Amino acid sequence: MKNNNDGTASASAKARTRNIMLALVLGILTGTACNYVVPGMDQAKNIASYFAIISDVFLHMIKMIIAPLVFATIVTGIAAMGHSGGAVRRVACRAMGWFVLASLMSLGIGMIFSNLLTPGSGLGLPLPSISETTNLATGAFNLKDFIGHIVPTSIVQALASNEILQIVVFSTFLGSALGALGHTGAQSLTAVIGELVPVMLKVTGYVMRFAPLGVFAAIASVVTVQGVGILITYSKFVGTFYLASAALWVVLILIGRLILGSSVFRLTKSLQEPMAIAFSTASSEAAFPAMFERLRRFGVSERISAFVLPLGYSFNLAGSMIYQAVATLFVAQAYDIQLSLPSQLSLLLLMMVTSKGVAGVPRASLVVVAATLPLFGLPASGMLLILGIDQFLDMGRALTNVLSNGIATAVVAKWENELDTTESDPLKQKGRAV
Repeated sequence: MKNNNDGTASASAKARTRNIMLALVLGILTGTACNYVVPGMDQAKNIASYFAIISDVFLHMIKMIIAPLVFATIVTGIAAMGHSGGAVRRVACRAMGWFVLASLMSLGIGMIFSNLLTPGSGLGLPLPSISETTNLATGAFNLKDFIGHIVPTSIVQALASNEILQIVVFSTFLGSALGALGHTGAQSLTAVIGELVPVMLKVTGYVMRFAPLGVFAAIASVVTVQGVGILITYSKFVGTFYLASAALWVVLILIGRLILGSSVFRLTKSLQEPMAIAFSTASSEAAFPAMFERLRRFGVSERISAFVLPLGYSFNLAGSMIYQAVATLFVAQAYDIQLSLPSQLSLLLLMMVTSKGVAGVPRASLVVVAATLPLFGLPASGMLLILGIDQFLDMGRALTNVLSNGIATAVVAKWENELDTTESDPLKQKGRAV
């Protein structure tokens, strides 16, 4: 049976979700009004910059939670496993296996919808010159550097810069060492680190009170500059992307239904708040703390969430995979360049591999597409066609990433017998063994 605290928390989360969606609508209306009234682009950007101050502060508050939360939960979770290093490897392998399959599925769905709907054909827009550049940092597109970047040279630097994958690596080593030692000193240190978890979850609750304000400012800033009219011009491209994304949502939920049973529908309902945050702010990272909390209440053990979620944020970007497939074929169709099916498959598989090398790169999905297009005889300047509406697409990418990572985490927890789908608060069930 649900306890009163859990019921109160659930009601509070529903209220926050309603407030976030209301803030989203108000942000669109406010941005549209500003875009209509302000006479020029420079003035619009100036007004948008003031909205951006609020949204940036909110995102900064979110980011300040992530590093200590990931660090504390991974260390305590792995330390509790003791000498069971095989359990860590098993969780990692199962998670990575799911991520690879989800990436392939996402790319395939994006490719199918792009070929069926051909969003780039008959575009009716002037095509950029092939000699024009996107000014995207494609030099950062380097798998070799990414692999070398995984291991931190300083944990302090990794924590300060929110390098999630580096934090995961260090925390795994530290948690394994504490579990192996097992003596009183190590147990005391583990207990102290473990006490940080409920503190950070409490801080998360405080920060989430500002979510509606941050959402309002984020969407108002974008619409003030771009206006909603731009979506009409690119309606076929945007529609193709969101239809492909919706198809992926259905597939993920159906797979989740096979593994998790009917509780997958309660899971998607639980993820409404983090999905709303991700969509409104166009940042899946902004949804991380709320997502961790909602998965905990759903019944996923903290040790699984803390380990799988950060990996998912680097390797399970299903929304980005959909975008890369649709954007690539959109550029080819816009320039009337025919790509054979083997060429399309080769291009998309290359993107799946190389996209893992741009974690932390600004506008990573754009970077991957812009760097890969010339390898197949496609002009990178074609990305200029969609730079103006990228924010609206980024909203869908972030939402899809959150849903995909939430289902992935719950599925891995189910495989590890670390999922309690009863309605009780999982904080009371820390004693479950991996």
